[in-house]
Amino acid sequence: MKETKTNAMRILDRAGISYRIHTYPHHGQQAVDGMTVALLTGQDPQRVYKTLVCESAGHRIGVFVIPVAAELDMKKAARAAGEKALELVPLKNLLQVSGYIRGGCSPIGMKKDYPTWIDSSAQPLSSILFSGGRIGCQIEMNPNELAALIHARFEDVIRSS
Repeated sequence: MKETKTNAMRILDRAGISYRIHTYPHHGQQAVDGMTVALLTGQDPQRVYKTLVCESAGHRIGVFVIPVAAELDMKKAARAAGEKALELVPLKNLLQVSGYIRGGCSPIGMKKDYPTWIDSSAQPLSSILFSGGRIGCQIEMNPNELAALIHARFEDVIRSS
């Protein structure tokens, strides 16, 4: 059966960027946590990343791509974004803001080109996995190529353990 391309995949295809697709079983529109995604795809959780969409008090949006086992450090994220503070966009607003639902939010192909930061832990890796734009689909690609495509910056934005 032919894989239906997501917007993120079409953007990568147009840019001529190499990527691999990993799928995992899911039940309809039911999102699963990132650690479960790593398990279901047979991947090291240190290589599987999640996409978080944040908003400032002035309603400026910032996107953060971090390891699934990590937690976004809101102070580091705000500092990176040049804001006093950030909050996660409420789930009820995520589709309207990003064009994606929870569990299917990709840093590629959002409604607008929001400023994006990828945690610096990704930079030395040969590839990372992140949502392909729908639940059950992960894209694997080089993080430096991802950063170049979406004009992202690498920054330490996760909470220290």
